[in-house]
Amino acid sequence: MIHRRNFIKTGALAVAGVATSTWSFAKNAADFPVVRIPANKRSFTSDAVEATITRMKKVIKDPEIAWLFENCFPNTIDTTVQYKPIDGKPDTFVITGDIDAMWLRDSTAQVWPYLPLLKEDPRLKDMVAGLINRQTKCIIIDPYANAFYYRPQKSEWTSDHTEMKPMLHERKWELDSLCYTIRLAYHYWKTTGDTAPFDADWVKAMRLVFLTCKEQQRKENRGPYKFGRTTAWSTDTVPGNGYGNPIKPNGLIVSTFRPSDDAAVYPFFIPSNFFAVVSFRQVAELLEKVARPGSMDNKLAADFKALALEVENALKKHAVYNHPQFGKIYAFEVDGFGNYLLMDDAGIPGLISMPYLGAVSVKDPIYINTRKFVLSGSNPYFFKGKAGEGLGSPHTLIDQIWPMGIIARAITSTNDAEIEAQLRQLKNTHNHTGFMHESFDKDDDSKFTRKWFAWVNTLFGELILKLEKERPHLLAKVY
Repeated sequence: MIHRRNFIKTGALAVAGVATSTWSFAKNAADFPVVRIPANKRSFTSDAVEATITRMKKVIKDPEIAWLFENCFPNTIDTTVQYKPIDGKPDTFVITGDIDAMWLRDSTAQVWPYLPLLKEDPRLKDMVAGLINRQTKCIIIDPYANAFYYRPQKSEWTSDHTEMKPMLHERKWELDSLCYTIRLAYHYWKTTGDTAPFDADWVKAMRLVFLTCKEQQRKENRGPYKFGRTTAWSTDTVPGNGYGNPIKPNGLIVSTFRPSDDAAVYPFFIPSNFFAVVSFRQVAELLEKVARPGSMDNKLAADFKALALEVENALKKHAVYNHPQFGKIYAFEVDGFGNYLLMDDAGIPGLISMPYLGAVSVKDPIYINTRKFVLSGSNPYFFKGKAGEGLGSPHTLIDQIWPMGIIARAITSTNDAEIEAQLRQLKNTHNHTGFMHESFDKDDDSKFTRKWFAWVNTLFGELILKLEKERPHLLAKVY
């Protein structure tokens, strides 16, 4: 989840719940200030995570990047996790950071880099299983909602013009939210072999996922979901009487909102449809594994496979635009009438991040062309300035670069020089806080949004671990 926050000019500030003060940076690791929350105030602890930090501090030769890793990688479990068993089953609620609510997307992304450690740490494994259980409950409450509370309470968005319920923080229909829950379930299973979370309730939730996605193909009608908000932000509400701009049904799935929580211009959001193809095949495989005797689980698996194929074929027909400069590229959004929105946003999934989600290959010629477009002046949300360059988002207006976009560029790159340039940017634009932010001004990194945004912190840790595995020579440098 990405949410608007006032710009922060650093001096004395609070970072992820820890009071800090202004400092001047030294070059030695021992001289960096302690900004990680104290051990006795952490919301969850993991021996495997601590061992990873200890190991990586020896692997990473740049002292500032090592310090950033030490702060960012554990930020999710340090500050956002509420874990306890409920009715004999693990249950985990994961807030996004500076907003006391759980996004289906963010919560998956926040714990994602810990999955390789689950076999080493049974308690960490239970925590992730608890999140799968909590996400199952959330989907059953409302498959159209993107963000939930731990318990029923009033939301700042209770007056939204949609079917709000007491457990909902926000009810923006975002296709990727449901895909992320499948991503977590599937890879948890592949990592651990544990099928305990995939009970009758989980199957019920997956049936709701299927029905919701079928409804949002809008072949017969516009479906039951609509949304409006009384707001001055045009991207926070939906045109077309709450249904979005018109679409011509073609097999793609409508996503009323983007991963940024901004309303789509053309409701067929292409990156999430690519993500859905992968997700539907994963959930089908998992359903076949846990199918109950005499149930309709295998039928649901077959339905998901058929839907994946239908969306995949629709993408081949409708997602590609022949650009006069870059050749065939993937559009950001389409409407089925032949209209294409050409841009990219730093949110994940976006066009540049699709290989990270396993949705396209980095060797796909159309993706390669798309990447060139995205990282050029032809993309209206690619910004360059005195502080750096990178993808932004309409969510933070113009001239704001997102560390998430910088990380997405690095994590999908096959070029050492490009990755090195992104590491330098991440090192040079956290404004001495020791943490990543939602965005920073292209000319002044001290003007940033969201001092506590756990997803992007953990994503930075994921990038560093990926480099250790695939390009360790890049961590042997001082930037």
